[in-house]
Amino acid sequence: MKWPPWIALLGTGAALSAAGCGGSDSSSSGAATPVSQPSQAQMEASGLAKLPVAPTSKRIDLSAPPFSHSTEVTNPLFPISELHSAVLAGRIDGQPFHTETTLLPYTRTIEWSPGHKVETLVSQYMAFIGGRLQEVALDYYAQADDGSVWYFGEDVADYNPQGLIAYTTDSWLAGKDGPPAMIMPGNPKVGQAFRTENIPGVVFEEVTVKRTGQTVPGPLGPVPGVMIGSELHDDAQRSDKLFAPGYGEFLTKDSDGVEAMALAVPTDAAQGPPPAALENLSRASDRAFEAIRAGKASAARAAARDASAAWRRYQGGGKLPPRLVPPMNRAISDLSASAGGSNPARAGTAAIDVAQAALDFELRYRPPSWIDLGRFEQWDRQLIVDAAARDLGGVYGDLATMEWVRDRFAADIRPVESTRIDTAVLALRDAVNNHQLRAAGSEAARLQRQLAGVEIAG
Repeated sequence: MKWPPWIALLGTGAALSAAGCGGSDSSSSGAATPVSQPSQAQMEASGLAKLPVAPTSKRIDLSAPPFSHSTEVTNPLFPISELHSAVLAGRIDGQPFHTETTLLPYTRTIEWSPGHKVETLVSQYMAFIGGRLQEVALDYYAQADDGSVWYFGEDVADYNPQGLIAYTTDSWLAGKDGPPAMIMPGNPKVGQAFRTENIPGVVFEEVTVKRTGQTVPGPLGPVPGVMIGSELHDDAQRSDKLFAPGYGEFLTKDSDGVEAMALAVPTDAAQGPPPAALENLSRASDRAFEAIRAGKASAARAAARDASAAWRRYQGGGKLPPRLVPPMNRAISDLSASAGGSNPARAGTAAIDVAQAALDFELRYRPPSWIDLGRFEQWDRQLIVDAAARDLGGVYGDLATMEWVRDRFAADIRPVESTRIDTAVLALRDAVNNHQLRAAGSEAARLQRQLAGVEIAG
């Protein structure tokens, strides 16, 4: 097996395997296993001793049932094994915030307590602020026999504005750094408390169930059966967090901003091909990008007008996921204002933003791996734009994003195509690491031509 590039982030005491039909706890006992808790001394050492945590009598995460079929996650409020791809949107610190969550085709086995190993699903979380990569996390989840879902760690890379990894200090692994954490009870009840992260000095959050069975607005209409929890953070602040059937984590509000579910599949999947107006919108963005790159001002302006017209037709064709609309409005407006102008970097980025926003809408109609291949292509285009603008930090961030997105679709293309892409990305990495932006732009353009022949299996 060819390991994905994120294997370098993984710590000791764990193993990877190809995803199968379900994992199992290595322990032969059917009894629950106590989950170690941080001591009072640890709470004091981390400055958390005065946190208003829930009393032990309310905690439901002090022991873990066996994990007989750990990767078969059927809990409706955290359906990670069936949630193939999700897009969340919002604003953080006043800037547009966009995240993509994708179930990867690998599992990881973690020894979380002596003699207790569990096979976990691997979920990739990517966050963008202002259109640039801000964080990537690989999260490890498993379901216990009582239906509760547990969090066994995360490998986190936070990126700086220069497109480089700034720090990884939020990473943790159950067994190595501390205990696993419950992310969702099997049958949540009002008043129950559980810690979704429980390693003082590294990560700490505690949720108390406030309400269950609520109905809230969703991407395509009302969503019933929602759980609302009050989340206690390590700074003693509280925020509401919502979990919804078919979606999992649905809405988070805190002092920095809001992150809300915009679209998830298969929950929001639609039958049939994308509407013609949506396909026309994508094609218009492609024409705009090529015209901008070729310096054809009149053609770029015409393509921008076509994109705006297609967007209006698509909006008039029926209900759209409301949280996907503002990003497209911003992209269309920016493309209309910049196409054919004197700033090709701004115009090229605007055309790419329209294409990326269209891919989010197309997620309802196409396989997630098809969408991710399209996202990969758009980030390669962004690298071409940033290399031409001599924006080294932008180029570093574009390439890092491409390397992470590649892991989402690599298993669904032909091996020879995967090899070609890997070879091209390695050449790109060499050019970027040597600050050879002209060569990087040329390699990215060559990769664009190669991607034209790549198809998703099935």
